[in-house]
Amino acid sequence: MALAVLGASSGVPLTRAAERMLRGGRRFGWPVQVVVGASTGALVAGVAFVLGPVEELPAYLYLVGIAVVLAVVDITEKRLPNAIIYPSLVALPALLTAAAWVTNQWPALLGAALGAAALFALYLLLALVAPGGIGLGDVKLAAVIGFPLGYLGWTPVFVGGFSGFLIGSLVSLAAIAARRATLTSSLPFGPSMLAGAFVGVFFS
Repeated sequence: MALAVLGASSGVPLTRAAERMLRGGRRFGWPVQVVVGASTGALVAGVAFVLGPVEELPAYLYLVGIAVVLAVVDITEKRLPNAIIYPSLVALPALLTAAAWVTNQWPALLGAALGAAALFALYLLLALVAPGGIGLGDVKLAAVIGFPLGYLGWTPVFVGGFSGFLIGSLVSLAAIAARRATLTSSLPFGPSMLAGAFVGVFFS
């Protein structure tokens, strides 16, 4: 409960972090801060409930924080900033390594590396086959979410990966139905990938 309250109270700092990633000095008002805080609180509560007080929990709370900021930036500017992606490719393995060292769960750490490699390879292949649909930012994000999903096992990797595509398809259909997009429109895919990743975590 305390973690959920802490997550909900992070609406303002996480919104400010997203603003620093945007071009042109854009600022968000309180409605966005409320949505960010509520989303963060819900994700923190869900992750804490599913995983419990385990050593790897900090890695998944870190994932919540960057996921919210990345989603805001991607929705706003259709890009996933390297200023978050690249440090996360170091921070998440480091946090999971610390957890594996404390718990002696080295097979789980190997699974994290394999999960990241598998999702990275899949998205890279898709980007090469259909460059208009998958961007390089999505490819790098796939590696980021592959670490925490792979640590939990192959089932979360498959569920998280599939859910990302499913959510992305539903979002596209909803946008088309609402006449916010057409069949040729390019919609940000990062938020769908991140939502799918948490489906994989919750499924574990």
